Amino acid sequence: MKPLQGIIPIVNTTFHPDGSIDMESQIRLVRHLLGQGVHGLAFFGNAGEGYTLSEEERTMILEAALVEVSGQVPVIVSTGHTGTDQAVRQSVRAAEIGADVLMILPPYLLKPDANGVFGYFRAISDAVSIPIMVQDAPLMTQVAMPVPLLARMGKELEHVEYVKVEAPPTAPKLGALVQQAGGSITAFGGLNANFLIEELDRGSRGAMPGCDLCAAFVKIWDFYQSGERTQAKKLFTRLLPLIRYELQPGLGVSVMKHNLVREGIIANTRVRHPTGSLDAIAQREAEELWNDIHAAE
Repeated sequence: MKPLQGIIPIVNTTFHPDGSIDMESQIRLVRHLLGQGVHGLAFFGNAGEGYTLSEEERTMILEAALVEVSGQVPVIVSTGHTGTDQAVRQSVRAAEIGADVLMILPPYLLKPDANGVFGYFRAISDAVSIPIMVQDAPLMTQVAMPVPLLARMGKELEHVEYVKVEAPPTAPKLGALVQQAGGSITAFGGLNANFLIEELDRGSRGAMPGCDLCAAFVKIWDFYQSGERTQAKKLFTRLLPLIRYELQPGLGVSVMKHNLVREGIIANTRVRHPTGSLDAIAQREAEELWNDIHAAE
């Protein structure tokens, strides 16, 4: 597999009104994203409500998605657990099903120190044979992973090849990591790509936003890679009000699903508790932001 790069959205998990998995919408969403030219697909991250899914549901979705993707782009699967043994088991299982890369949070319940975090990722790396992306998301986990620790993991752990930087300020940390890792780590941006341009300027090789604005994100990536930074920044700036709105903890997923329903891609905006749903006022606000973006096209 070639190294990951580009726009790799976190795929929303789609539900029927009763909360059961809507596989028809799920596959339609996968096809839609592939048609928009994304460079990979990531399943069961925070925007994918992976924290609400059973192991059986994760297996069902992943197996069906892999059939649909059929090798067109890499598939990244979020695994990990609050316990190291279970994190290893989930990671091995995802690799067996066919994941190309594992995206893994540190254990966030007991919040181990640097040696504990290193040991957790070492155990997973020793158990699998596919690349690992460390998800550095302290706003959610409250687990700090300083640049020297991340760089050390890249240098000393065989399968740790990527870091998704979601520790603000993201761009300076990403740049420092790229410098200190010395080529052993490929850095990606997170937090719904809200500092995409600044991260690219500092050596990011891509971003992992939600999946309702991917056509625009792919255009931004293409502009930037062809040397048209001004055009990339202009388009990115147009998206920023909605990107900001979607960064509201617990509500961003609902915003994305409303946008996808508006486009006719998925059938329902249903989320699973504790993910929050937009009230009527928020729905109007989100629709206005969506319309503002498309009115400028």
